[in-house]
Amino acid sequence: MRIDVCSREYPPEVYGGAGVHVDELVRALRSRGDVDARVHCFGAPRQEAGTTAYADPPGLASANAAIRTLGVDLEMVAGCAGTDLVHTHTWYANMAGHLASLLHGVPHVVSAHSLEPMRPWKAEQLGGGYAVSSWVERTAYEAAAGVVAVSAAMRDDVLRSYPDVDPGKVHVVHNGIDTTSWSPVVDPDRVRELGVDPDRPSVIFVGRITRQKGLPLFLRAAAALPPEVQLVLCAGAPDTPEIMTEVESLVAGLAAERDGVVWIDQMLPRPDVVALLTAATVFACPSIYEPLGIVNLEAMACETAVVATATGGIPEVVVPGETGWLVPIEQADDGTGTPLDPERYVADLAAALVGAVSDPEVAAAYGRAGRVRAEQSFSWGAIAETTVGIYRGLVAG
Repeated sequence: MRIDVCSREYPPEVYGGAGVHVDELVRALRSRGDVDARVHCFGAPRQEAGTTAYADPPGLASANAAIRTLGVDLEMVAGCAGTDLVHTHTWYANMAGHLASLLHGVPHVVSAHSLEPMRPWKAEQLGGGYAVSSWVERTAYEAAAGVVAVSAAMRDDVLRSYPDVDPGKVHVVHNGIDTTSWSPVVDPDRVRELGVDPDRPSVIFVGRITRQKGLPLFLRAAAALPPEVQLVLCAGAPDTPEIMTEVESLVAGLAAERDGVVWIDQMLPRPDVVALLTAATVFACPSIYEPLGIVNLEAMACETAVVATATGGIPEVVVPGETGWLVPIEQADDGTGTPLDPERYVADLAAALVGAVSDPEVAAAYGRAGRVRAEQSFSWGAIAETTVGIYRGLVAG
């Protein structure tokens, strides 16, 4: 069975959870022996058999980013000729799958990693392109033969955002984690080279600088941390200049009042992230929108306890009192996820963080339990098996 996977992100050009998912899923599919998994991705040429990359069409160089995306999608369509099924990830590739399905007469499966109606702040980033991306996503979801939601919460969001989608075709298949490459590695020398003292407690954040990741809220909560606790920010790729300015101001304010504020603003290779996670006392995930949260699985696999917002699919990953702490949040129902009482959320997040770093033995025990949970419940082999079952049902139908 030939499956063509279309994605904006694919190694080495990966900057978010969806790209990690595609990388790991394709690897698991190819390892089975019964699936010919071919990849169509954006960007520079890849030196990998079965993988084709597509650059922005030169004639669209000055166009809005959403229109350039559609240009790439159109070029992907021809490459999907001969497939049995096309599987797309994020709105960036959804139109490629939709049109390939129509042109080649094959089923189209969409993976729901996030939803445009749940991210209205993207209008800041894309301008009128947000209306285009929203149209693309709706068209693809409503026409798809199958939808894969990465959590039960994500499935609920899909059906709420797109009520015309048949609930019977929306399947829940959790994201996974490669617990071989994501595992504890004690490397104090490398941690020091990255500017962090491995002998001091630390709270680490890893993620893009976007509204959904809640970084400004986290930085406000971090002011309550004991002075000996380091704050490690692996944060880059800001969505807009405005949020970058906000984060810079908050970080500067913290750095003026305490030492041990370390901001690494470039994408780190995985071994460096693993070393930092392993050295950390706790990992913080202050997201206000998170369909599942692969970053939490990565931290858990490195035996690091997690403090995370009780939103989206996060409670399906982080078990309070076992692998970490969940911070309650009341959110606006307008799709933004904005806390109804930001001060209360910041206070609750601060309390959870302070409690976590104040009892390192409990944090360490939660970290060990997190590793076990990642191994037992989120393996890519099991995820690939479930996904192939969905493929076979659609191809046979």
